[in-house]
Amino acid sequence: MKTKDEVLAYCLDMPGTYADQPFRDKNWTVARHCGSAKVFAWVFERDGCVWVNAKCDPEWRDALRQRFASVVPAYHLNKTHWNSIILDGTVPDEDVRSMLLESYELTR
Repeated sequence: MKTKDEVLAYCLDMPGTYADQPFRDKNWTVARHCGSAKVFAWVFERDGCVWVNAKCDPEWRDALRQRFASVVPAYHLNKTHWNSIILDGTVPDEDVRSMLLESYELTR
């Protein structure tokens, strides 16, 4: 996964989700739950890469940050509960999908 479209397509394949642009800045797109409107993925471009903020169980937060140099404390969100995944090709797609699915589940 390297593009915003790929990330959003994966997120929107999850049941009961939709995309939204909550800011005047078109760079930011979020994936939300239909019923609650809670955000589970913040997708944006920064420093020439696509970034995705995903909620994470604090129990796994540090392990993911240590395992992948491109998983860092979330940009503009609570760093205890959210990670930023920098889609620079170093985090396998399977792991990106797993983190997005966890975020989807944690925000239901």
